[in-house]
Amino acid sequence: MAMAQGQGARATREAVPPVSRVAIIGGGISGLAAAKQMAAYDPVVFEATPSVGGVWKHCVYRTTRLQTPRPDYEFSDYSWKNREDPSFPTHTEIVDYLEGYADEFDLWRYISFGSKVVDIKFLGGAEAGFTELWSGTGKDPLRGKPMWEVGIVTGDSNTIQYYKFEFVVMCTGKYGDVPRMPVFPPGKGPEVFKGTVMHSLDYCKLSEEETVELMRGKKVVVVGYKKSAIDLANECAQANQVKGGQPCTMLVRTLHWVVPSYSIWGLPFSMFYSTRLSQLFYERPNQGFFRSLLCRLMSPLRAGVSKFIESYLSWKLPLGKYGLTPDHPFVEDYASCQMAILPEAFFEMADRGLVRFQRASAGWCFSENGVVLNDGTKVEADLVFLATGFEGKDKLREVLPKPFRDLVVGKSSMMPLYRGTIHPLIPNMAFVGFVESVSNLHTSELRCRWLSGLLEGRFELPSVKAMMGHVAGEADAMRRTTRFYRRHCISTYSIHDSDGMCADLGSATLRKGNWIAELFAPYNNKDYKEQ
Repeated sequence: MAMAQGQGARATREAVPPVSRVAIIGGGISGLAAAKQMAAYDPVVFEATPSVGGVWKHCVYRTTRLQTPRPDYEFSDYSWKNREDPSFPTHTEIVDYLEGYADEFDLWRYISFGSKVVDIKFLGGAEAGFTELWSGTGKDPLRGKPMWEVGIVTGDSNTIQYYKFEFVVMCTGKYGDVPRMPVFPPGKGPEVFKGTVMHSLDYCKLSEEETVELMRGKKVVVVGYKKSAIDLANECAQANQVKGGQPCTMLVRTLHWVVPSYSIWGLPFSMFYSTRLSQLFYERPNQGFFRSLLCRLMSPLRAGVSKFIESYLSWKLPLGKYGLTPDHPFVEDYASCQMAILPEAFFEMADRGLVRFQRASAGWCFSENGVVLNDGTKVEADLVFLATGFEGKDKLREVLPKPFRDLVVGKSSMMPLYRGTIHPLIPNMAFVGFVESVSNLHTSELRCRWLSGLLEGRFELPSVKAMMGHVAGEADAMRRTTRFYRRHCISTYSIHDSDGMCADLGSATLRKGNWIAELFAPYNNKDYKEQ
């Protein structure tokens, strides 16, 4: 039988039948959660690489760690063996944890490794995606009729093999594979630069020895100020802690709040945003008049919480010293899932002169010897890293057929996904892993459980019009909460989001044992363990 690379006796899928019920594309966190929830349909999991783990295996730096404590990043029915360890897990620990999850629930048997999806054809007819009810009926999508044909290439072969499925779950995620590249006017792009330009995606493919050799003694510019950029600058500083080492310059266009730990003035961070009481005061999708009125009345309290956190961060971190204090409230970064946890001793590196910060609010371009800001400031460089993110939606556009590829992004720049899973205009297909929260693992696991309930016929979907209205309501709630609303993030209303899925499934929405815990105790994955 086929074996996953390095998996020893873990037997993986030997052959893919020409016609199956469910296909799952991607073997990361969402793909594994989907495989476990849909095991009754003997799903086929297509994974392009030789291993599970997704971005945690193929799109991380050597020092990358999770930004979430272990107890807040675990499947509801599979705990970390060392869940009391207060340190943030390394990327290798996360991959080990995911492999253990696959072992526990015998998920390897569903996975076809080295199977890259290059094409998807729709078999349902020209009008099938534009009916009053999703997929024609709004329920029971598994009706014994193949709706999609998935094209796969394996190994070094250029031959596409096609397999038919009744339902497809896209778990390709938002990160990795397709880099987001800045665009420059002619004569001002990387073609004029004498040094090396590299996207963070390419950096991830290097060994530790290669990364150190690449950066040591070089003048390095890192473009960006989110988690990947901060981690990259930190590795650059570590590589240059030797005689002749050069400082790393971070080119910062948009400031965001950064956090040293999940403790604010000695209080657990979860009490500010992860309890039912705390989330009561924040905007949520499609809320009624009285909730809107409550949110307006509670506006001073929300601002006070944000300022309380900002005061701690400004005291704890030298943000003012380096001109890194954002001009927007902390809650706007939290509500858009853009809060970054700092690597240990990051600002100590800056204090030693190993990391520098250069604001580039008005833009920048390349020059022969480095980069030039729009205000004329020049920064010399031998090496420029572009930590500018990824175009996850482009991965979908590359494989989806017309007209569906043109529907991937809605007017709000977010994917219009009902319950963060179903596109109202794309029949018999689901998307998992495209909604963010403080714990993306929990977000994906609960969506996979909800999706399994849909396939089982446990509930019906609203009309296409109603679902599109619900999606628009989510975008409006984001727009009222943060200027960074183009990211589909549910952090400030995650409990409400989970309540909706539990209600659809006929499960309890109140998951705590008593009303005190219900109001004041933070919610996490264990609260959603299936009984």
